[in-house]
Amino acid sequence: MIARLYAYRLEPAAERFMDKLRDAELSTRLWNAIRALRLNPRPPGCKKLHGRPGYRVRVGDYRIVYRVHDNVLTVVIIDIGDRKDIYR
Repeated sequence: MIARLYAYRLEPAAERFMDKLRDAELSTRLWNAIRALRLNPRPPGCKKLHGRPGYRVRVGDYRIVYRVHDNVLTVVIIDIGDRKDIYR
């Protein structure tokens, strides 16, 4: 079986969050999680969102909210943020 590799794209809100992030360890963990979505956009532990399309994946106290477009093999990172603020 050939593994399908998804592309990823950050929406402006997610890009702003990553640009402002000053914690190098957290930044590395978030980028590793984003890159892992390329191999498996629905990894164990991801949750389908209620009330809007998409999924979320945990990285400590932070969440990556994203949509998967299987027809064009793309993962769109909608937003990234602290779990207290991300769903507002």
